[in-house]
Amino acid sequence: MASGVKPRVKVPKTASAGEAVTIKTLISHQMESGQRKDKEGNTIPRSIINRFTCAFNGETVLDVAMEPAISTNPYFEFEAIVPEAGEFTFTWHDDDGSVYETSKEIAIG
Repeated sequence: MASGVKPRVKVPKTASAGEAVTIKTLISHQMESGQRKDKEGNTIPRSIINRFTCAFNGETVLDVAMEPAISTNPYFEFEAIVPEAGEFTFTWHDDDGSVYETSKEIAIG
């Protein structure tokens, strides 16, 4: 597991049924590409978040594959239509097999 990894998500607390809401996500991660070398000249192993998914009530909203060119601390901003009250689940997959997950509820109001 990479150290210092912290997912952050911003989802409105309420929305109207059928409304498109803006969702912002960021995960603190070094995103080591595997191209750099350490002081001794050894290649630093690749360590990136390679996949990000967002689901609403279990239905996939967004599924992104990431490559080493993605910057440190990947940030995504996107819109999703909210048909009903429920829960967004956000998942990041690390090269080392770690999975970071967080969720946010949204109400209809």
